[in-house]
Amino acid sequence: MQKTALITGATSGIGQATAEIFAENGINLVLCGRRKERLEDSKKKWGNKVDVTTLLFDVRNKEDVFSAINSLPDEKKIKINILVNCAGNAHGLDTFLDSSVDDFDAMIDSNVKGLLYVSKAVVPILAANTRGHVINVSSIAGKETYPKGTVYCATKHAVEAISNGMRMDLLSQGIKVTNIAPGAVETEFSLVRFKGDKQRADSVYQGFEPLVAADVADAIYYAVSRPDHVQIADITIFPKAQASGTLFNRK
Repeated sequence: MQKTALITGATSGIGQATAEIFAENGINLVLCGRRKERLEDSKKKWGNKVDVTTLLFDVRNKEDVFSAINSLPDEKKIKINILVNCAGNAHGLDTFLDSSVDDFDAMIDSNVKGLLYVSKAVVPILAANTRGHVINVSSIAGKETYPKGTVYCATKHAVEAISNGMRMDLLSQGIKVTNIAPGAVETEFSLVRFKGDKQRADSVYQGFEPLVAADVADAIYYAVSRPDHVQIADITIFPKAQASGTLFNRK
């Protein structure tokens, strides 16, 4: 059966890499993001391999999420059978006393509420198809809490809980739910976290070889390419030099 995936956060990092590996393997794409030029570039890049539709919205805006997804023609909407929730961010790496309430809002709105809005808009489409697959991109921060990451870790713990709850609630609908928890991945993520401070962002990955977005995308594709009766519930993926959220073998 021809697969179609709706991917949030598709204009960079893991979302963009997932779109690429899906296109290479014949999965049609509905790419969602905030950067119009990047969405258009992706459509040009992969449009000769698969059907590519783009939706411009911010997952934090509830009205825009539902409006954009509902704007899809019915004949395209009903073909969606994979949802990949990649959109998310981290802001700051400060102690709780020094942290910013605005950063709290940015992370909760994107990582938790945004994921819920998109899922609420798309999961009924998957249920109508009587089969489907939801991939939620969490983090090692969803499995353990580390210093100076209180709220970010809380949002990713929420993603883990949402993944587990979805898996239970959607069992009778024939919908698989996979949670993907990466460790250190070198993308724009740290640059956003440190608000454009490239030197500080680069220091996160010094002394070891981190994962790249394609490594995580490969795990996502592995999960969606299993036979219909196989459900990959949870994948934690580290670079070789990492053993926990904070323990690295740096040279």
